[in-house]
Amino acid sequence: MSIRKRRWINGSGNEKEAWVVDYVDAKGKRRLKTFGRKKDADAFRDQAGVEIRQGIHVADSQSVKLSVAGELWIRGTEEDGLERASVAAYRSHLDLHMKPFLGNERLSDLNVPALRSFEDMLRDNGRSPAMVRRVMVSLGTLLADAQERGLVTRNVVRDLRGRRRRGERLDKRHKGKLKVGVDIPTRDEIRAIVQAAAGRWRPLLLTAIFTGLRASELRGLRWEDVDLDRRDLSVRQRADRFNAIGKPKSVSGERSVPLPPMIVNTLREWKLRCPRGQLDLVFPNGSGNIEGLSNIIRRGLIPTQIAAGVTTVGADGNKAAKYTGMHALRHFYASWSINRQQDGGLGLPPKMVQERMGHSTIVLTMDRYGHLFPRGDDAEEMAAAERALLS
Repeated sequence: MSIRKRRWINGSGNEKEAWVVDYVDAKGKRRLKTFGRKKDADAFRDQAGVEIRQGIHVADSQSVKLSVAGELWIRGTEEDGLERASVAAYRSHLDLHMKPFLGNERLSDLNVPALRSFEDMLRDNGRSPAMVRRVMVSLGTLLADAQERGLVTRNVVRDLRGRRRRGERLDKRHKGKLKVGVDIPTRDEIRAIVQAAAGRWRPLLLTAIFTGLRASELRGLRWEDVDLDRRDLSVRQRADRFNAIGKPKSVSGERSVPLPPMIVNTLREWKLRCPRGQLDLVFPNGSGNIEGLSNIIRRGLIPTQIAAGVTTVGADGNKAAKYTGMHALRHFYASWSINRQQDGGLGLPPKMVQERMGHSTIVLTMDRYGHLFPRGDDAEEMAAAERALLS
């Protein structure tokens, strides 16, 4: 591998010079790369030498544009059987956010300054901070796929990882912890919702409150997975936002959840008048098919809250439902599982809460709900411990 200076006369009669790195890649093919400064040529020679010895070097001529690598990445996710909703999200990130700004860039030309500029362009063109982070994660996945295909040497998104993590910590700090009465319905609000729930939405909302199932799991729940005699249900499938039936989100998502007596009685009554369909769903639409999430929220959750008086003042000055998504009921179930029995909860340990919620890791459970667990050092318990110690 050598470096030589090249001089020539351009069309205007001016003398030009450049530095050329002459080397042979891992496949034995001769390569030339030109630089305007010798120090850049030296840096490339040193880096390329390491990459060639490791067998990972990719010449510029072998690299492709990001738009081409992106299509290969999307096709790979489809062939790997990734969930349709995830593929759709990746496709949206590629077509709406990456291609307009980086689509014509070669992967070998991407570096940290280029990605910082890309983030700035996304923000300047109206993307939210959360969307910028999601797009950058997808870009990192795209580059990892390109690395495996031999289209690029480095995944430069990884060089931003430390700064992204700092940004995520700041975002979490600003967002704060889940709060009862803000993100999590209070016990009084849940009582009001239970009393106000009626019609075909009552069994669904009560099941959501007292099992903590995700909306997708409720929409995909089958009668064969509900054992009313043993008073439990099994989560074995879910319905995604495209109304396609598939496996739960993770291996931990497949779980068994006990049913309290009120839910057992409610489901017994509902089973007699539940619309029948080929899918044997517990909470289908009127035709027996998969119920849409928007219908559940718009026709079930929101009207029930308004009837129960669980409201806030909307942007138009009128009453609006306080909780806008089904996940609020799931949050309540988590808090109910965590609260001490003397406070009206189940008092479950963290590992059991993780299992009931279907979280993939205990870390996820503790990150989200850890602040709700009793600390064991409140004033009364400290006083009791003090008396026991000194008596």
